[in-house]
Amino acid sequence: QVQLVESGGGSVQAGGSLRLSCAASGGTFGNYYIGWFRQAPGKEREFVARISRSGSSTYYANSVKDRFTISRDNAKNTVTLQMNSLKSEDTALYYCAAGRWGSGMVRDDEYDYWGQGTQVTVSS
Repeated sequence: QVQLVESGGGSVQAGGSLRLSCAASGGTFGNYYIGWFRQAPGKEREFVARISRSGSSTYYANSVKDRFTISRDNAKNTVTLQMNSLKSEDTALYYCAAGRWGSGMVRDDEYDYWGQGTQVTVSS
């Protein structure tokens, strides 16, 4: 059983930056892909970014590519999502999730464990 706790959310003006963290406990962290998803009010949850078990491979949604960077520190059981050049459409509740394997690790049903989320609000 893996427990995930997100932090780092907040309110920022468009063009600003935020750094989200996901802290894991209760499992062998390096055995899991970690993904970030987000859900805006009235919308379905969507994939944002994911990182492989070792951190050697990353993948981003087109909407955040070149603005967001995902990284992990397996020694500290943490994953970070650096978000730059934020836009109002990035406003959402952001979740991190852990999964062992899947076809691409971009669908939420490929992940087994979820955090409670951290709110990001970007004002224009």
